[in-house]
Amino acid sequence: MKKTIKVGFWELIARIILKNRITILGIILALTVFLGFQWINLGMTYTEANLLPQKHIVNKQYQDFLNKFGEEGNLIVIGFKDKAFFTPKAYAAWNELMTGLKNSKEVELVVSLNDLKKLEKDTIAEKFELVPLVDQSQTNSAEYLGKIKNELFNNLPFYEGLLFNKQSGSIRSAIYMNKKIVNTAARKTFIIENLIPKIDKFEKTTGIDLRVSGMPYIRTINAENMKGEIGLFIGAALLITSLIFFFFFRSFRATFISICILLIGVVWSFGTLGLFHYKITILTAIIPPLIIVIGITNCIFLINKYQQEIKLHNNQAKALQRVISKIGVSTLMTNLTTAAGFATFMITGNDLLFEFGLVTSINVITVYLLTLMIVPIVYSFMDVPKEKHLYHLSKTYLSAVLNWVEYAVRHNRRIIYAIYGLLMVFSIIGVSQMKVSGSLIGEMPKTASFFKDIVFFEKEFNGVMPLEIMINTKHKKGVMKLSTMKKMDELQQTISQMPELSKPVSIVNLVKYSKQAYYNGNPEYYELPTSQEQTFILSYAKNATKNTKENLMKSYVDSTGQYARITTFMKDIGTEEMAKVEGKLQKKINQVFPKDRYEVTLTGKALVFQKGTSYLIDNLIESLIFAIFLIAGLMAYMFRSVKMILVSVITNILPLCITSGLMGYFGIPLKPSTILVFSIAFGISVDNAIQFMAKYRLDLIENNGKIKKSVFSALRETGISTFYTSIVLVFGFAIFTLSSFSGTIALGGLISCTLLFAMFANLLVLPSLVLTFEKKKAIKEDIMEAEIVE
Repeated sequence: MKKTIKVGFWELIARIILKNRITILGIILALTVFLGFQWINLGMTYTEANLLPQKHIVNKQYQDFLNKFGEEGNLIVIGFKDKAFFTPKAYAAWNELMTGLKNSKEVELVVSLNDLKKLEKDTIAEKFELVPLVDQSQTNSAEYLGKIKNELFNNLPFYEGLLFNKQSGSIRSAIYMNKKIVNTAARKTFIIENLIPKIDKFEKTTGIDLRVSGMPYIRTINAENMKGEIGLFIGAALLITSLIFFFFFRSFRATFISICILLIGVVWSFGTLGLFHYKITILTAIIPPLIIVIGITNCIFLINKYQQEIKLHNNQAKALQRVISKIGVSTLMTNLTTAAGFATFMITGNDLLFEFGLVTSINVITVYLLTLMIVPIVYSFMDVPKEKHLYHLSKTYLSAVLNWVEYAVRHNRRIIYAIYGLLMVFSIIGVSQMKVSGSLIGEMPKTASFFKDIVFFEKEFNGVMPLEIMINTKHKKGVMKLSTMKKMDELQQTISQMPELSKPVSIVNLVKYSKQAYYNGNPEYYELPTSQEQTFILSYAKNATKNTKENLMKSYVDSTGQYARITTFMKDIGTEEMAKVEGKLQKKINQVFPKDRYEVTLTGKALVFQKGTSYLIDNLIESLIFAIFLIAGLMAYMFRSVKMILVSVITNILPLCITSGLMGYFGIPLKPSTILVFSIAFGISVDNAIQFMAKYRLDLIENNGKIKKSVFSALRETGISTFYTSIVLVFGFAIFTLSSFSGTIALGGLISCTLLFAMFANLLVLPSLVLTFEKKKAIKEDIMEAEIVE
C-alpha cells in the first residue's frame, strides 16, 4: 500500500510541474531577482576564524583579557636587514615613512627608531624624562647616524628583541593600529591605500627591501587573495563541468540548460549568504563552486534518464513524466544525504562552520529543486532528442567498462573482497601515522608575498603570532609589588629561553629600564631594583609614564594595578608543538605563582586557535559519525532493510579509510581544512549507492523478486550515471587545487581522491555485497532456473 502511495505522489508532482510550466518559471525568475538583490548585504570578514563556541572557557578567558587590555591583534611590524639604512638618504626616507604613518588617524602608536625615546634621570625634579634618542637636526651626518646605531645596539637592552636583533643587525618598527577599527573595513582601506603605497615609495627611494607582517596586515592581504579566488573557482567550476558534460552528452542544448541551472544556483547561494547577512569567509567563499559541482550531478541523472526513456519508447510526454516520478525520488534522497553531510557541521557549536553548513545544505536542496523543475519544463518546449544526442548511451567504451564490471561482480567477488581487505589494511597502517596540526598562518598561501615576510620575522624576532599571559594579583596595585615583579621576571626568563617564543614584554621591562636610567643609562644595571632601590626608582618611573601617547607600556597594566600582562610572539608551529609550549609555560606558572595568591591565564590568538583546532577535530569526528548515522537513517526510511543499509555504508566507508591512510603516508596532517573532507565526501559518495539501491529496489518489484536479474539491470542503468557523475565530481573538486590556500588545496584534492575510490567501490563492491547478502535467495533462483531448463 505504501509503495502505491509513493508512486502516486511523484506522479502527482510530475503532473503539477508539467501543467504549470510558465508559472513555475516565473516564480524561479522572481526568486532569482530577489536573491540577486541580497548581494548588497555581502561583505568580506574582517576578523579571524574563531573555532571555539562563544561559551567555551578558552573564549571566555580571551574575552576577559580583551575587556581588561583591549584588542591585542592590532600590531603591524615593518622590518629590514640592510647596512645601508644608517645613511642620511635612507634615514630621511624612513623618517618620512614613519611620520606619515604616525599622522594617520587609523594609527594609535608608532614605536620606531626615528622618534625613539630613552629614559634619562632628572636629579633636580627627582623623575625620569623621556627624551628623543635621535636629534633630527644632525641626521644628515653619516657619522652621527653611526653613533645612533652604536647607542641602540649597545646601550638600550630594553628595545632588544622588540625593535632590533643585536646578533643579526635587523631592525623593525611597531605600528599599533586603532583598536576600534582593526576589525572593520577601515583596516583594509588603511593598509591597501595608505601603508602599502608608502612602503613602495620608501623601497624605490632607498633600494632597501622592507618586510611587513603582523596580524592586521596578514589578514587584510589574505582576504584580498581570498576574494580574488572566488571568481577563479566559479569560472573554473563552470568551465570544467560544462566541458566534461558536453564530452559525455555531445549536446549543446543539454550543456546550455545545465549551465543556466548552475548559474541560477550561484546567484541563489550568494543571495542566501546576503539574506542571512553572513560574511564571506574562507569556507563560505567555496559554496558557489560547490553548488556548481554538486548541481551538475543532478543534471546528469535527469538528462541521462530522459534520454534513456526517449531511446526506449520515443514518447516525450511519457519520458518527462518518468524523469520526475522515477528519478525525482532517488535524486531527492541523494541530495538529502549530501545536504546531511554539510548540515552536520551545524552541530559543532562553531559559528563559522554553522554558517557554512546551513547555507550549503539549503542550497544543495534548492539546486536539486531547480534541476527537477527546469530540466523537464525546458525539454517540454523542445523537440524530441535526435539520434546523435542519444549516441553516448551506446558508446563502446562505456559498454566495455560495464561489461567488465558485470563480469567481475558475477565471477570474481572473492578477488574484489580480497582487494577491499588489503586496501583496509593499507589504510589502517596509514591512519596510524596521521598527525594533528593547525596554526593561525598554517592555512595561508605559502606563495603569497607576505609569507616570506613571516619567515623573516620568525627568523629574526621569533614570530608574529601573539601569545598573552594575564596575571591577576587579586589586589589593587598588586602588580607593582617587588615580589610580583620578580615572579614575572622569572617567568619571562623561561619564555626567553624557549626558541619557539620571542622576547617577552611587560611592565617588568620598563622597571628594569628605569633602574638603568637611574644609573645614568649604564646597560649593566638593566635589571629589577633591589628592595632598597625600589621606592625611589619606582617614584621616578611613575613620572615617566604620565604622557600616555608616548607610553609604550600603558597597555601592560590595567587601570587598577591589579592585572598585568606579558606579551610574547610565537613562530608558526603546529598544534602538537604548541601544546608542548603551553605545557612548559603552565608548569613554570604553577611553580612561580601560588594559586591562592595569583590567578594566571594563558590566552591570545595563537592559543585560542590551537585550542579551537583540537576542539574542532574532536567535534568534526563526532559530526562524521553523526552524518553516517543520519544518512543510514535516511536509507533505512527508503529501503526498510538493515542489510541494504549495511551494504551502502560498508561500501562508502572504504574510500574514507583510503583517504585517511593516504594522508598518513604523505604526511598530510589532520587539521580544520582536512577534517572537513570526510563529512562532505561521505555525504556525496553515498549518492551513487542510493541511486543503485533505488533502481535495484524498483527492478526487484518488476522482476518478481529475482535478485541477480535486478542487480545487473540496476548496474547497467545506473552505471553510466555513476561513471559520469563521479568523473565530473572528481574533476570538479579538483579545481580547488588551483587555490593558493593550503587548506582549500587539501580539501579539493582529498575529496577528489575519495570520490574516485568511491566510484569503483559503488561499481564493484556495492553490487557484490548485495549478491553476497542475498546469497540464499540467489541460490534458490539458480535452482529454479535450472529446473525450468531441464
